[in-house]
Amino acid sequence: MGYSRQTRRNRALSSVSTLLLCFLLCISEPSNAQSSPVFACDITGNPSLAGFGFCNTELKAEDRVTDLVGRLTLEEKIGFLGSRANGVSRLGIPPYNWWSEALHGVSDVGHGTNFSGQVPGATSFPQVILTAASFNVSLFEAIGKVVSTEARAMYNVGLAGLTFWSPNVNIFRDPRWGRGQETPGEDPTLTSKYAVAYVKGLQDTEGEDPNRLKVAACCKHYTAYDVDNWQNVQRYTFDAVVNQQDMDDTFQPPFKSCVVDGNVASVMCSYNKVNGKPTCADPDLLSGVIRGQWKLNGYIVSDCDSVDVMYTSQHYTKTPEEAVAKSLLAGLDLNCDHFTGQHAMEAVKAGLVNETAIDKAISNNFATLLRLGFFDGDPKNKPYGDLGPKDVCTVENQELAREAARQGIVLLKNSAASLPLSSSAIKTLAVIGPNANATTTMIGNYHGIPCKYTTPLQGLAETISSRYEPGCSNVACAEADLDSAMALAASSDAVVLVMGENLSIEQESLDRVDLFLPGKQQELLTQVAKVAKGPVVLVIMSGGGFDITFAKNDDKITSILWVGYPGEAGGLAIADVIFGRHNPSGQLPMTWYPQSYVEKVPMTNMNMRPDESTGYPGRTYRFYAGETVYAFGDGISYTQFTHRLIKAPGLVSLRLDQSHPCRSSECQSVDSIGPHCENAVKGRSDFEVHLNVRNAGDREGSHTVFLFTTPPAIHRSPIKHLLGFEKVRLGKNEEAVVRFKVDVCQDLSVVDEIGKRKIALGQHLLHVGSLKHTLNIRV
Repeated sequence: MGYSRQTRRNRALSSVSTLLLCFLLCISEPSNAQSSPVFACDITGNPSLAGFGFCNTELKAEDRVTDLVGRLTLEEKIGFLGSRANGVSRLGIPPYNWWSEALHGVSDVGHGTNFSGQVPGATSFPQVILTAASFNVSLFEAIGKVVSTEARAMYNVGLAGLTFWSPNVNIFRDPRWGRGQETPGEDPTLTSKYAVAYVKGLQDTEGEDPNRLKVAACCKHYTAYDVDNWQNVQRYTFDAVVNQQDMDDTFQPPFKSCVVDGNVASVMCSYNKVNGKPTCADPDLLSGVIRGQWKLNGYIVSDCDSVDVMYTSQHYTKTPEEAVAKSLLAGLDLNCDHFTGQHAMEAVKAGLVNETAIDKAISNNFATLLRLGFFDGDPKNKPYGDLGPKDVCTVENQELAREAARQGIVLLKNSAASLPLSSSAIKTLAVIGPNANATTTMIGNYHGIPCKYTTPLQGLAETISSRYEPGCSNVACAEADLDSAMALAASSDAVVLVMGENLSIEQESLDRVDLFLPGKQQELLTQVAKVAKGPVVLVIMSGGGFDITFAKNDDKITSILWVGYPGEAGGLAIADVIFGRHNPSGQLPMTWYPQSYVEKVPMTNMNMRPDESTGYPGRTYRFYAGETVYAFGDGISYTQFTHRLIKAPGLVSLRLDQSHPCRSSECQSVDSIGPHCENAVKGRSDFEVHLNVRNAGDREGSHTVFLFTTPPAIHRSPIKHLLGFEKVRLGKNEEAVVRFKVDVCQDLSVVDEIGKRKIALGQHLLHVGSLKHTLNIRV
């Protein structure tokens, strides 16, 4: 999501014009926020609406949609192609703003949601990258359910819409990307599992009619979108050159999972071009894949002003009308903002698009609103109709925000078991750093107004007497107050330095230029550590990783914690981990590279796999074999866990048809579809891996068990690939059995050079930590 150049130009209007525009909007386009909300088809308030078929809840959904579309004039239909949908008063339909956001809590970034005296704030969970570090699928869904409850509660009092353009399921491909914080990380399996769980939590159809939605989620930004603003390369004009292997192997899987497994109600196409075509005007990507192959039950929406961008910035079309026509014919249903609404009538008159295409688009939009109960009148006495302000910022919701942050925090270094700190042994604590007393920094981007904030300083001070020096006035830290910080550290029993970044360094429209701690932070950290007389704990608040090799190797810096952007309760969660009330179990969802990596890898190179001829090293743990500062999955605990293999096959035989060519000649791989995929492993295409996991330490803790595979080195396959993960909680000396179900044709297949899935024949290596098991697949 974001604003195009046109929107920024609009924001630069003179103050007089701006005031006039605001006045016109106020009288002609009411906000969703109102003291007495108006609901479509409110027959109680307007009995004459009972005669409209689209208001009749007894009819089939498709019949209701057909009835509504048939009652609209062409001009009225065009009013439903933009995110600020015009109401039709003669049909009892109020205006509706489609744009609401719920990335990690109900947000007021979109125009469809507002906070007021009735609901002054909503629960602000950790930014997605930290939640993903928990590797806890049930947590992903639980957060989604709380967010959708608060969203519905706000809708019922006229403060929010029902369509939320979240989550962001792009792959965190490059460590400099400013929006990596919004994503679940670099791995397609983790991102897919997060996407499905969060979507299910938001839409919350369990126990209800699957065709009814609590709120409508939206997976974005489709597709191969992960360059915002790097060395003057802008997302609005960037052409992502992506080979088919990387497209099907890396960029598409999370979106496919959203639609196929999560039954998401919407997909958002991105600003960028892919292989020369704007994604919002590519019929193969929209009609062909999303709606054709994946069978989307919902609507496709553009990123804000994307249709405008393809005309004004990309010069993909010669006229605005052509841009509108190409996007509609490609399969776009809804344009975020007003461009399509402004030019669709002229596009019809010019014969570039016909009314049937418009009917098709708005039918998809109306069908989604029907699933949400938008046309069912006042939501009282209906599903979710009893929700209201009392259900927002509850004690339970805020405790879940604290728990989510605790589960995501990653302990990267802990020399001589210096953490957890003992509140009885440590009498004075120095809290230093530009993020030590942070509030808004903790919630990252796409945030709303939190219920409240607890800063790291406040959280730590609740446990032990703490003294504070910022050391730097801000994260950019052009000058460091070394003397004050060093004096405080030298007179304290322990030091916690809270460093890192904020949205002035990384966010939408702002990619990073390097992987160093900003400004003078490294100098501040090093000098404070030199004079400290006790443990020194480095806490890094950020979305992306850093080259902190200096801190990793500095014996005076005893512990390192990465806390992402931990949300409204971040200070409490950080203190819980530092003082041992919570045993850390988070693990990195992305690789932390050395600075040398980004010095030789342009963000604009979309290739995932290495290229020996040019020295290009490849990307993410799946394809990059070079030096790392910390690796994907790194994270330690205050206890120790061991693994023991109980069950796994050593051989899988694929039973090919007599006519299959690989029965008579040597093959490296076979297709991952066909009769042999139903006949593998004694009549089944799956098997199980059973592992014994034991807590061998002296305290309770949670542990994520990762099952990776290293396939045979054919088709430029990954070095290793995450098949699955399970999180278990074990007491001291407790053990449990973790079971993974592995589908031979799906999980052990790789994508070949032309985008087809193949089962590699030969030796596959399954591994969990240091435990390795060889599996041979043959025909």
